[in-house]
Amino acid sequence: MKNVCGPDGEGVCGGLSGTPVTYGFRGTPREWRTPQKATRDNAPVNPHHRLGSALAHDTAGTTGPGNPRRSVGRSPQTPRDERSGDRPGRPGTLPPVPGRLTFFRALAALSASALLGLAGFAVLTWLVTAGGAPVRADGRVLHRFLRAAAAHPGFDTTAHYLCKLGNIQVAVPVLLAAAVWTGRAARAAGRPRWWLPPAAAALAMALLPVVVTVVKDAVHRPPPGQTVPDPSGYGYFPSGHTATSAVAFGAAALLLLPWARGRAARLLLALGTPLLLLAVGCALVWCDYHWPLDVLASWCLTLTLLSGVAAAQVLARAAHRDAPGAAGSGGAPDEGLNCSSGSPG
Repeated sequence: MKNVCGPDGEGVCGGLSGTPVTYGFRGTPREWRTPQKATRDNAPVNPHHRLGSALAHDTAGTTGPGNPRRSVGRSPQTPRDERSGDRPGRPGTLPPVPGRLTFFRALAALSASALLGLAGFAVLTWLVTAGGAPVRADGRVLHRFLRAAAAHPGFDTTAHYLCKLGNIQVAVPVLLAAAVWTGRAARAAGRPRWWLPPAAAALAMALLPVVVTVVKDAVHRPPPGQTVPDPSGYGYFPSGHTATSAVAFGAAALLLLPWARGRAARLLLALGTPLLLLAVGCALVWCDYHWPLDVLASWCLTLTLLSGVAAAQVLARAAHRDAPGAAGSGGAPDEGLNCSSGSPG
């Protein structure tokens, strides 16, 4: 480069000059030859700025029109310091979808409860068949119930009425009415797969007598308090009345629970139904109709069957949640299922 002289730089007054400058990495010097302007003290000065895009850096932070960097002075729409990912230490990641997570957790819990009930039923069946200490302990519990019944004869009438709740003539109509009413309500609300929960309840009720009859004939347990089987070939394990009442009233409560209005109605179905089924089972032992293990095995079998009904309920609600326009459909709200994607902005 040349050294220019004069007030307006119209002359050349010297040779080339350069200043070594280091950029970026050390050890890579570059030579930047800058023009020098002669002054009284002969000190070098920088040349004049040219009008161009570099001036945009001088206006950073302003919001006037024409500024190429107008967004600098504004707050970001999604500040990075206010976002939180699904795991600590990973900012910016999308959180999991709450509705999907609830759906899979519910199915996993129901599958575990079904397997637990099936395992309990199998273990109790093996213990009753093998005999020994568990059967003797079962007899001692039975005698305690019978002594309590003899000491309080006033409860006999109530206990007999509770036992009648396990009759097919009482339990099946209750379940049928609940299935028909909830099916019609779900269909009128335009819900997809409205038929799935009532069909699952009907299937559970149809499978129950088959399983109970097969196990009764296979185990052939004697009547309560006796060691010789019934000559007619009737077995007492598991309890048919206990299983029938538990499946019918339990499935009806599961079908009606999403449509219940108010906290009192929900508590009545969620807490009153298990207490009623517990009272029916105890009444069957109180009246000397069954061994305690007969009732306990029927409850285990009921847990497996009702888990299938609850799984059908979860699938139907998931289909309603994913259906287009589900938010505007009528009927009871699907509480606890959130289909928000959690996307930012």
